[in-house]
Amino acid sequence: MTLDNWPKHVQKYLFLLKDGFFQLPYLFNSPKIMLDSLLKLPGMNHTHLKKFFSLETPLCKVKMYYREIEDGFWLLATFMNVKENIVTKSYFDKQESSEYYLLTFSVFEYKFQLKDTDEVTLLSTCWTFSKPNTEISSYFYKGTTGRFFSFAITKDWAHKNLMSKKVKEKKALKNFLNGNKGSYTWLDIVPKAHEMGAKLSELIEKGDADGTENLNIKKRSMKLMTAFFNNAFNDSRITDNISLGNLEYHQVAKAEKIILHNLHLPFVGIESIAKEVNTSSTKLKSNFKIVFGFSMLQYHKEKNMLLAMQLIEKTDIHIQNIALLTGYDSAGRFAASFKKRFGKLPSEVRFSEVQE
Repeated sequence: MTLDNWPKHVQKYLFLLKDGFFQLPYLFNSPKIMLDSLLKLPGMNHTHLKKFFSLETPLCKVKMYYREIEDGFWLLATFMNVKENIVTKSYFDKQESSEYYLLTFSVFEYKFQLKDTDEVTLLSTCWTFSKPNTEISSYFYKGTTGRFFSFAITKDWAHKNLMSKKVKEKKALKNFLNGNKGSYTWLDIVPKAHEMGAKLSELIEKGDADGTENLNIKKRSMKLMTAFFNNAFNDSRITDNISLGNLEYHQVAKAEKIILHNLHLPFVGIESIAKEVNTSSTKLKSNFKIVFGFSMLQYHKEKNMLLAMQLIEKTDIHIQNIALLTGYDSAGRFAASFKKRFGKLPSEVRFSEVQE
């Protein structure tokens, strides 16, 4: 795959429907190559003075602001409204160098359809840290809206700006940057990340694109990135630094998509998921934990608990029904799992919400 033959690839695969998802491909050797590949997408609009891209199709609406803050450091702020199921896929031009690491903070709102009731809008947050030449697939269901803050950094920039007293695990991070390809995902691990992201979003949307806001953007970006790295070592994934192949990363992304699609049911089972993504259950089990830090069952339970918390906080659905909606066959088992995760019973959370 090269930038020269990218138009032919786009013509063949752009919005191709496969496994119920339309494809949205892009190149990512560097932010500049990514922008050049996006320019070749049909319907893409580019306002150079504002450093702004926009794309609107029957499948999705996308806005992206980009800033080269300084040499070796870019910020890409993307806002997406998904009208049909889509999967974004990154590719790499083998004839071009690839030296950018990508740290992305994502905030999604998605529609959860409840039986016999209206849809509920729920929030999902995650962080992904990917090394150069690592292909990434991200699945988005119809009705999802999302904000992405992607910090593209080179190794040289990271050494100058992150290997300081601000980041606690400097040696482990240095080893990670020197390792092979890889991609890892964390859930909502940074306190107040939503507030910091909102301030950064406001700054880049309203600020000038002539570079005068770059210092403020860098300060806010550094605050967000430092907060991530000071929480990302709570497990051993960065320290272990295990690398997978690109096909394996695609399989893990598809496995996550299957889990999220079935949150309202008891866990569908590793063997069933492995069969659907066309790999062995042993291999998928190991690879999933490398990427997410959870086993597939643990990940299902964690997302289920986060879903339950939001249903308790945002709706007046009876707690017994929330237990059923999140795959539990009894309110007692649900309450025990909920208290183990959050330290409070569901009824205590509901009562405190009513009191407020």
